[in-house]
Amino acid sequence: MSNSTNNKPSNKPTKVMSLYKRITRLPFGNKIFSLMVCRMAPYFGTVKPFISELKVNKCVCLIKKRKLVHNHIQTVHVIAICNGLEMAMGTMAEASIPSHLRWIPKGMSVDYTAKAGSDITCIAEVKPEQWVVGDMLVPVTAYDTDGVAVVQGTIKLWISEKPLRK
Repeated sequence: MSNSTNNKPSNKPTKVMSLYKRITRLPFGNKIFSLMVCRMAPYFGTVKPFISELKVNKCVCLIKKRKLVHNHIQTVHVIAICNGLEMAMGTMAEASIPSHLRWIPKGMSVDYTAKAGSDITCIAEVKPEQWVVGDMLVPVTAYDTDGVAVVQGTIKLWISEKPLRK
């Protein structure tokens, strides 16, 4: 007989949310947490992201405008912004997903809506009722320091039940 307790929703915080709450109480906690996320997914480190806010169903991530993320016109390269948006989405998903579900990205669709000539704030946010089996579209937006949306789009996730533990 299989144990179905693994597939029931829980109100208990995820490991990522518990870690965030614990680490961000420390001096430079958000910086430490951001570095920890980059250690788990090293390609995020290329843009030196900083998670400024994380709560269930929302993550805000900052990318500083610096030479290493510039394109040929000295604005923040859109692929660097996409990297920041994916980090915001992935961190939000790990901090938010109900315990009986799992996720994997399926695709990303973005529009470049303005030049990114300043630091960039990347936001991924969903509604709690979106956490159901099937395709899930996560809205993502990147803003410049004036609040202008420079990239808007969605990241498509596949949400499935975790397998039963035996």
